[in-house]
Amino acid sequence: MNSVENENKSVGYYNAKLTLAESAETIIALTIPQDCAGLRLDQALAQLLPDWSRSRLQAWILGKQVSVDGVEASPKQKVWGSERIQVKPQPHPAESAHAAEAIPLDIIYEDHALIVVNKPAGLVVHPGSGNWQGTMLNALLHHAPQLDGVPRAGIVHRLDKDTSGLLVVTKTLEAQTSLVRQLQKHTVKRDYLALVQGHVFHDGSVDAPLGRHPILRTKMAVSSSGKEARTHYRVLEHFDGCTLLLCSLETGRTHQIRVHMHSIGHPLVGDPVYGGKPKKIAQEIGQLLNRFPRQALHAQKLELTHPQSGKTMTWEAALPEDMEKLLQALRQHRGSNS
Repeated sequence: MNSVENENKSVGYYNAKLTLAESAETIIALTIPQDCAGLRLDQALAQLLPDWSRSRLQAWILGKQVSVDGVEASPKQKVWGSERIQVKPQPHPAESAHAAEAIPLDIIYEDHALIVVNKPAGLVVHPGSGNWQGTMLNALLHHAPQLDGVPRAGIVHRLDKDTSGLLVVTKTLEAQTSLVRQLQKHTVKRDYLALVQGHVFHDGSVDAPLGRHPILRTKMAVSSSGKEARTHYRVLEHFDGCTLLLCSLETGRTHQIRVHMHSIGHPLVGDPVYGGKPKKIAQEIGQLLNRFPRQALHAQKLELTHPQSGKTMTWEAALPEDMEKLLQALRQHRGSNS
C-alpha cells in the first residue's frame, strides 16, 4: 500500500468520483509521494485524483478548497514530497443544473404529451455557463417531475433569454421523437413579431447560411460554411425609424432572425449583440428605441401536428407588456405628426 492509500484509508477516501451529496461533506486527505516531487500542486493532484479534471482541481485551489500542511494552497506552488494535503471537493454548478425549482410558468396548454409555455423575456431556457440554475428547465422539472426521464426535460427548441413567446415541451420520449422529426422536416410553423430598425419597403426572405462568428464565438454570423437558414418576413406596420415585421422561420438556427435581419441592414430594436443605435431619426424616437432593454422579438404563433392525435394544433400569445407599450408610444408619435 503506497503512502496515498495508507493516508486515505483512515479518512475514508476511495478512488471513485464522489456524488454531489457526498462531495459536499467529504474531505480528501492525502500525502504527496516522493515521485511527485518538483511538480506543481495541480499537476500532482491531477495524478493522485484522476477522477477530476485538472481545470476542476485548479478551480478548487483558487477557491481555497485545498490546503498544504494546513495552509491555503496557491495555484503555482510546487510540492516536494511528504506534504499533507486536504481537499474539500466542491460540486460543479452543472451537477445541480437539473434540480427542480419552484419558478412560475405561464402554461397556455398541457396534455399527456405536450406543454406549451409562454416564456417571459429574461428567462433562460436551458442551463449553461453563467446560468446553471433559475432556468425554464428547472421550472419544468418542478411542474412535471416526470420530465426528468425525458432528454433535456422535453425541450426540443429554444428561445433566446430575452426573446419572449411560445415554446413547446414534450412530456414523453415518443412525443419528443415526433417533434424533433417535425422540426427536421420544417413542418413546425413558428411566427415571430419583430420590431426592426429602418424602413422595410416590402415583404421578402433571407436565405443565408449561419455559423459561429469567426472571432467572437458567442455570436453567430452569415457564413458560407454555416448551416442552411431561411427566414421569411412580412411588413405589418411602419413607424418613424422602424418597422414591425412578421417573421416566419423555415429553419431554426441560433439567433436566426436577429442575424438575418442584421444582414439586410435592419437589426432588431434593442438587440445588444447585433443591433446598434438607430440612425437618421427624430431624437424623441431615437431615445424611445434606445431605452428598450432587449431585442424586440416575440414568438407569437406556434403550429404543429400533435404527436398522438395527428391533428394540427395552433397557439398564439399576445405581445408582452413591454413591446405593447413601445408600439403604442410609436403609434402616438406617428399620429401626432400625421
